Amino acid sequence: MDDSTSNLPPNTTFSTVNTSIIEGLGQLASYFGFTKVMGQLFGALMLSPEPLSLDDLMDRLGISKASVSTNMRTLEHMGIVREVWVKDDRRKYYRAESDFWRILTNILSSRELRDVNQALKVLDDNAAQLQKGIPAMGDEEQKLAEFYIERLSQLQEFFRLAQMLLMSIIQHAQDQT
Repeated sequence: MDDSTSNLPPNTTFSTVNTSIIEGLGQLASYFGFTKVMGQLFGALMLSPEPLSLDDLMDRLGISKASVSTNMRTLEHMGIVREVWVKDDRRKYYRAESDFWRILTNILSSRELRDVNQALKVLDDNAAQLQKGIPAMGDEEQKLAEFYIERLSQLQEFFRLAQMLLMSIIQHAQDQT
């Protein structure tokens, strides 16, 4: 049996499922803009009934300790994994967060909502700058500026809806925990 499934019973079904889930979570993480390794690390931890050390994760996934360490810090910072204490062992051990509402809240509030808020700020600032500059523009520039302002307004409306939806999802998720 390979290292990635050394904690599993000697059954090919467990090995196949373990590998498939870890690979699938790696691909899913990549799809959502995270690294494949982050998804694989979460998958390995999620499928382990016991906490795993950085060395365990390195062996199971066949990746460098530096990659494991860097990606684990990011996952821990995002609240997707947490460090746990193991008696009589000085190494760092981790568990996956099992509250998926909490994971969703952490990701949406730390990344997506921040990005939507930044997009709105850029749109608002540029619309205000155009509005302020219209009096000093010639007729053709004024028409183009008004066209820009209309398009920016449409984008602002879209991002405000996205902001409202994200805030609603975050609130719902917080109510679930």
